[in-house]
Amino acid sequence: MFTGLGWNIVGSFDLIPKPAPLSVLYEDNHLLVIDKPAGIATMGAESGPTLHSMAADYIRRKYNKPGKVFVGIVSRLDTVTTGVIVMARTSKAASRLTPQFAAKDSKGKTVGADKIYLAAIPGHLEPETGSLTDWVYKDDDARRMRITNANRDQAKQAQLRYVTVAKNDQATLLAIRLISGRKHQIRVQLADRGLPIFGDRKYGSKEGFASPGIALHSWKLSISHPTLKDRRRWTAELPRSWKALGFPAGCLSGFDEQF
Repeated sequence: MFTGLGWNIVGSFDLIPKPAPLSVLYEDNHLLVIDKPAGIATMGAESGPTLHSMAADYIRRKYNKPGKVFVGIVSRLDTVTTGVIVMARTSKAASRLTPQFAAKDSKGKTVGADKIYLAAIPGHLEPETGSLTDWVYKDDDARRMRITNANRDQAKQAQLRYVTVAKNDQATLLAIRLISGRKHQIRVQLADRGLPIFGDRKYGSKEGFASPGIALHSWKLSISHPTLKDRRRWTAELPRSWKALGFPAGCLSGFDEQF
């Protein structure tokens, strides 16, 4: 399967996929922060490279490390999702980062990692600023999440807040802050309201988008550094493919993140 920007040629006939080079936003002895492309699984893919294996290979080659390289997965992005993701370079960093993606305050807000996504949907979501709360469960047979009620066995509450950043006659650009972090949460909650994300065939979209991705982007991520303890924030710019959606240039400038 071709997942990158080119091919390695071996011998006269064999072609081996060459994955795209990593877009590294930040690295130190404890962290590796990457701008993830679409079409690459974070980890656990049945075939082809994963972001995890690519990160390990990047560190191995850059620092000439023999043998197995530690890369800790502390959060994930769906294969079809782009944007900023953080990985740990030591087991100590991993043990300190993982709780940041699960810790909640008394109101259910994540108090460690803070994640803001951008999503593009057909039509408009009303009101323009608000929150969504649902109960979701995993449909293993269909390999997707579904909306249910609180009484269903293994149902989990899914909450997010959103604000409309821009819109035109055909589409709306939303900024979304996750309060909970359920699998496919943004995708299933928007689809349940008849507004599946552009390109998200799994959740009912009939709108085209730049394959192999969908119009869901991990835009901003902030965490407490696992050793230095100060607050760090990274931003991944929107992929060029989003220009086809027709949102005004500069619509993200001066965006108020306090929503």
